[in-house]
Amino acid sequence: MSTKFLVTDEKTDGFKLEDILTAIRNDMILRASKIMGDNRPEAIAVMNNNIKILGYLAESIDLARSSTDILDKAFGPHDADVPRIGKA
Repeated sequence: MSTKFLVTDEKTDGFKLEDILTAIRNDMILRASKIMGDNRPEAIAVMNNNIKILGYLAESIDLARSSTDILDKAFGPHDADVPRIGKA
């Protein structure tokens, strides 16, 4: 089974998790900038939710980068033919 977005042995053109999360974060910031001047209660609630989500994304990006660093230090660069951890 192959992933839709992430790099795997079968999906060598996939993305690193931290890269996907960063792209989502950047999209959210652009979208949020369009509603920041809207003072209706619904817009404020959505903006507050987005701010919380952005915080979770920032934490998730840090965790994903940490995992990449751990794998790089322990096993070196990813080789498409051999998984660094887990089953093939």
